[in-house]
Amino acid sequence: MESLGSLSDTPWVYAIVGLSVLLDVFVPILPSGVLVITAATTAAGTRTAAGAVGVSTSVRGDADIAEMLALVLCAATASVLGDMVAYRLAWRGGDRFDRAIARSRRLTAAQERLGAALTRGGGGIVVLARFAPAGRSVVSLGAGVAHRTVREFLPWSALAGLAWAAYGVSLGYVGGQWLGVSWISTAMSVFALFAAGSAAVFLMRRPERRDAAFSAAGSD
Repeated sequence: MESLGSLSDTPWVYAIVGLSVLLDVFVPILPSGVLVITAATTAAGTRTAAGAVGVSTSVRGDADIAEMLALVLCAATASVLGDMVAYRLAWRGGDRFDRAIARSRRLTAAQERLGAALTRGGGGIVVLARFAPAGRSVVSLGAGVAHRTVREFLPWSALAGLAWAAYGVSLGYVGGQWLGVSWISTAMSVFALFAAGSAAVFLMRRPERRDAAFSAAGSD
């Protein structure tokens, strides 16, 4: 947090956040969501501290809005770029990725659900997967392996990236305004981010449970 605080008024914070978000489609263990939240928390907490020493509310408000919007746009753009790079790589190396996905029953099922959702024009699963751990990787690679068109995938990827970035920045901003720059505010925001991820996983698994129940009923 101290490192990000020292970079909060420089373009480097956007470069660090953007690079982390772009690469975590390939390395899901990268803490891109935590970085987005921490950057927003640090910026909001710094503005709050500035208000305590006499900076006018209107100036702080304008700066807050501009900085939060910049963070959202940075994270969302990097998210879409990462998705499209993974999508293109999977498209060109489809056979290899297809064999890798076929080794996992869960990945195969996720790929099939993604294809069905995109074909029906309902890409809500792309948005949900952006919040789920490693869900972004499965969706982007699965769309490429299945040779889904850019027109089918890109709009949902953009919506998913924007929703995820806005949620993360909002959490960090509220935490920074409420509790200032502290590990407590960041921890609470990160907890809310993981809670959203858990909810996304639950919603994505509902079709599996429903299909399992129908199969069991049919066998009876």
